[in-house]
Amino acid sequence: METLPIPLAGEKDTSEPQQQRGRSSKESLNSSTQTRPRQQPQEPEVLELRMSPAAASQIPETPQGAGRRAAVLEDAGESHGSAGEMPEPLGASDLWACPDGSFVKRIITRGHGLDKPKLGSSCRVLASGFPLGSGLPEGWTELTMGLGSWREGTWGELTEKCLESMCQGEEAELQLPGHSGPPVRLTLASFTQGQDSWELEASEKEALARQERARGTELFRAGNPEGAARCYGRALRLLLTLPPPGSPERTALHANLAACQLLLGQPHLAAQSCDRALEREPGHLKALYRRGVAQAALGNVEKATADLKKVLAVDPKNRAAQEELGKVIFQGKKQDAGLAQGLRKMFG
Repeated sequence: METLPIPLAGEKDTSEPQQQRGRSSKESLNSSTQTRPRQQPQEPEVLELRMSPAAASQIPETPQGAGRRAAVLEDAGESHGSAGEMPEPLGASDLWACPDGSFVKRIITRGHGLDKPKLGSSCRVLASGFPLGSGLPEGWTELTMGLGSWREGTWGELTEKCLESMCQGEEAELQLPGHSGPPVRLTLASFTQGQDSWELEASEKEALARQERARGTELFRAGNPEGAARCYGRALRLLLTLPPPGSPERTALHANLAACQLLLGQPHLAAQSCDRALEREPGHLKALYRRGVAQAALGNVEKATADLKKVLAVDPKNRAAQEELGKVIFQGKKQDAGLAQGLRKMFG
């Protein structure tokens, strides 16, 4: 099913000077409301399970159609809240902690109104303090919620989460655990109307999920499993809101996420992702193989052996599974030898 492209914000006003922090919320900034279609990247080729000892067997599957994002977002040039409202005075400490614990937001200037940016909102943002190589620009910029490569890095993900919590005119400072650089500050000058994900039709969610999945595969191939995991996670969050039985895409997405988690040294999470894939499709070979690898990394030799033998029962020539099973058997023998030696010392 072909869908219309999502409306995007207009070009950035490069002539606007950077303004002082803590400015009065009586000031207003003009946000362009012109739209233009976004050309989608070409669909990456379908990936196959490589029957080789290399990690190529972990490459995620690619959907048959990347799809285009549904044109469901209203490109309203208006911003939210009254520009004439005075911000409420702040106390000595005004902090907001992100629910996932990734950062704490310290409000410097409180915004006005109750609305916050949603999916598709074009946000006029003043940013400063991002570390070199973060992928985010300094100064004035326009960021579209839910769209664009700016969201793929760690700082982009944090910025999007922060913007989702901000009102118009709000200025805030991000405090990250372990971050020793200068503080990162964001000012949300204005934003256009968007939609919550639950407001989307099922077909629109599936189109967005296919787009995220395709981008995730591109990032995985480029050697960026962390960025790929974010894309797969966003796609899954969209599809999890569909009524039962849900989208069949979820199986491959869980398996793809497991491949990323293995490369990121997260075998426990990889095993859980494979469990979810196998709940939907018990014979999914890639999920079985990756769960076997994850269980071996966790030291669960019997579980790893069982999964890898299931792969070889269906595909006896799968060299990756053969070699992994050999490693697991050797690992089991070492564990048995260590146990025997311990028993001899105990009772000898």
